[in-house]
Amino acid sequence: MDRTEQAAEPISVQRPGRLRDLAAVGAGVVLVAAAVLVGRAFDDSARVLVVHWPPLLAHWYPHTGPGTWAAPVVAAAVIAYGPALADRLRWRALLLGCYLTALAWVFSLALIDGWDRGIAERLTTKHEYLRVIGRFDDIGAALRGFNDHILIGPPGNWPAHVAGHPPGSTLTFVLLDRIGLGGGAWAGVWCILTGALAAVAVLITVRALADEDTARRAAPFVVLAPVAVWAGTSADGYFTAVAAWSVALLALAATRTVRSPAAAALGAGLLYGLTCYLSYGLTLIALPLLAVLLLTRTTRPLPLFLLGALVVPVAFTLAGFNWWEAYRLLVDRYYQGAGGVRPYSYWVWANLACTAIAVGPAVLAGLGRTLAGALGTARALRTGPAAPPQRLILLVSAALLALLAADLSGMSKAETERIWQPFMLWLLPAAALLPSKGRRGWVAAQAVVALAVNHLLWTGW
Repeated sequence: MDRTEQAAEPISVQRPGRLRDLAAVGAGVVLVAAAVLVGRAFDDSARVLVVHWPPLLAHWYPHTGPGTWAAPVVAAAVIAYGPALADRLRWRALLLGCYLTALAWVFSLALIDGWDRGIAERLTTKHEYLRVIGRFDDIGAALRGFNDHILIGPPGNWPAHVAGHPPGSTLTFVLLDRIGLGGGAWAGVWCILTGALAAVAVLITVRALADEDTARRAAPFVVLAPVAVWAGTSADGYFTAVAAWSVALLALAATRTVRSPAAAALGAGLLYGLTCYLSYGLTLIALPLLAVLLLTRTTRPLPLFLLGALVVPVAFTLAGFNWWEAYRLLVDRYYQGAGGVRPYSYWVWANLACTAIAVGPAVLAGLGRTLAGALGTARALRTGPAAPPQRLILLVSAALLALLAADLSGMSKAETERIWQPFMLWLLPAAALLPSKGRRGWVAAQAVVALAVNHLLWTGW
């Protein structure tokens, strides 16, 4: 019996059967259909959703582009060879292969919209970061006065994405400009190159916390997820990678599976601090970080993690930026704009429909197994060492809780197919809970959803 067969169904939570998997996918389809139909009714009567093609922020726009031939080639290669290679490649070769494949997948999907509209111009629109590069000639003055321009009304208020995030996100593109990588093309390429690294971080984390077989089983689903449509090109892909590596480094430090656990713990904290200054909502990545400590039953890395986590906040505070005041002003700004119009009663559940589209049918089936095994996992964690699938279930559940907290907050109404990438990333490994038989079919279903969305809809933001 080979490794794939041994890992296929290691515990009872792995055997709920195909009907339960299909029921989970069916529930996702019903949720999406309801969001589309109810959303159209809302928009036909009141035009309050402000998304054009509810529940997604998109326009109906069937189209093709250079990526139309490239993306199916990438998908076909992963479907045909991905599961087998994931089982057989040496670990480091697998990580490199996953990074390059994720990179090819995101690039090819973005190029369905063409180089200009898909990559080079995405971060240059009126809502985006590149519109304010010239206002950061004096970075210190810009940080000290950042909060003065968050609200709509005062002269020179920031564009939506700049106002909606701490200045760490904007400073990234300012610094790229300073080193000669200015403009939309470099910004787009930066987001794709860094964003694809998130796939590697997930596999490293799953291997450290569960086992290598589970990580290998997850690999094709992590690299070929429909959420890649929104990773290219958006700054949220970059945010996703920073947050993901914070979790990965903490996992390596806690399990002591790295040459210098102390450096990994310090790096994890440093990246978490940066994450909080890239996006306010990503403070919720604390939940997957907490899951790492629960699974490893250690707080050994915590002091160095906390020390690292202070570096970025202290630096920004000394530079004159007040995170707490900025967040308070952002809440007001949010309700000055579309957030004050979009109805919570619709988006509190339609956001989940956006997530169902972005994670794809294989992950929905995996989430069904996650929920089915949650109770047994809780018991196993209380009574002794948990099996690898149960350890994966806890990690996925922590990400799901973070996503639900963001949803209930009311500060995530629409656009969550893009904004929630850092949370959805940790849902993708749930597909590793699916049995080996039929794995290629599930991978193919993921690709079909991504290709259909990117060819039929214009997903600009």
